[in-house]
Amino acid sequence: MTAAMREIAAQLAVPAEGARLLQLTNNAVFALPDAKLVIRIARTHRLHDRVTKVIDLARWFAAIDAPAIRLAPAAQKPMGVGELLASVWTYVSPTSPALTVDDLGQVLREFHSLSAPPITVPEWDPIGDARRRLADAEGLKPDERDFLSRWCDRLEPQVAALMRGAEPCLVHGDAHVGNLLREPSGRVVMCDFDATCLGPWQVDLAAVAVGEARFGKVGNHAKLAAAYGIDVTTDPCWPLLREARELKMIAAATPLLASSLAVAEEFRHRLRAVREGDDGSPWTPFAHLRTATKGLGACRLGATGPGRVRPHVGGWPEGRG
Repeated sequence: MTAAMREIAAQLAVPAEGARLLQLTNNAVFALPDAKLVIRIARTHRLHDRVTKVIDLARWFAAIDAPAIRLAPAAQKPMGVGELLASVWTYVSPTSPALTVDDLGQVLREFHSLSAPPITVPEWDPIGDARRRLADAEGLKPDERDFLSRWCDRLEPQVAALMRGAEPCLVHGDAHVGNLLREPSGRVVMCDFDATCLGPWQVDLAAVAVGEARFGKVGNHAKLAAAYGIDVTTDPCWPLLREARELKMIAAATPLLASSLAVAEEFRHRLRAVREGDDGSPWTPFAHLRTATKGLGACRLGATGPGRVRPHVGGWPEGRG
């Protein structure tokens, strides 16, 4: 991934010296502060459609001045290196004050008020997404695959029924404070549009509520509900939204089980909790786990290196706990 990042930097005629790895999940995300860029490389060909989608969305967001991070002016289309595909974004330096769930609630209200984009955007499909992750799984035991597959089978008709009865709107799909940035003007914008889709707006409020329930930190959900004006846990579809979110938070790890012992251990802790109905054992955010990945050495997923640069795009489908 480092070699691919350097090749993309060369194509853009910008220096790669001082580049920092921000995230290493389904995407490798590098900050190039001197060039004021962030390069986000999809690590599998299965994500190529997402690269195209997020670039199309980003161009539309810019045209309507939506609260969203902007593409780099010199890279308004996907960039390729061999079989890899990347998007390139404008670098935003960390600024004060720190972003909060109050900011998230306010920006989500603006985001949900946007009209449907004039481009093809997929419908919310948490079950299809989970099945695709399982298809890419490495190191998944047969009984684990069987449980996750049966979980998908059980939720699929429930999700279909919810979609039939919902008035679809633009949904971010992975709404948490870690996917916010504060521009130099002070405006708060969203980033990471891999999961953006058309679906029930409640999906975006469920992420923080489920994160609080599973990671054990109390208070953020109430603040988000106050800022947005609605408590999603009182909605009739809340039980389904919670299960769909938890399925996503577990299935996301399956492609990395063979390459990270820490991720595999946390994955199995989460799976055990769901199988046994254990709501009391806290989960650890994958982004907090130390792992070693071939070709990049030891890195802390989600860590931002010296200066604590905030990740711009990409990451696990969960907040920071």
